[in-house]
Amino acid sequence: MAGKVVHVEIKAQDADRAQDFWSGVFGWEIGPSQMPGMDYRMFRTADDQGGGLYPADDPGSLIVYFDTADIDASISKVRELGGEAAEKAPVPGFGWFAACEDTEGNSFSLWQSDSSAG
Repeated sequence: MAGKVVHVEIKAQDADRAQDFWSGVFGWEIGPSQMPGMDYRMFRTADDQGGGLYPADDPGSLIVYFDTADIDASISKVRELGGEAAEKAPVPGFGWFAACEDTEGNSFSLWQSDSSAG
């Protein structure tokens, strides 16, 4: 079924402090950044779920990613039902994402795995 939470992003004013907090609360092993030019630290919460933690000037909410088998159809459905959806963007070698907002102003993102994205 589509809509499984597959990724969550944690924005932090102090990434080291946030890493200490989240790894302390749940025992997550948060690795060093693997993205050149960006401090984006990743962790796994299950075989097919995980997240990233990164420095940001606007912390205060998590970004939740829901999976979909067809991101183009899901973007269309979000718009058809009165929400907002950005165009899909690639994460080269991993998949596609699209930032969205529901009819109540709640932000979320869509994710489609696709190793040929990019």
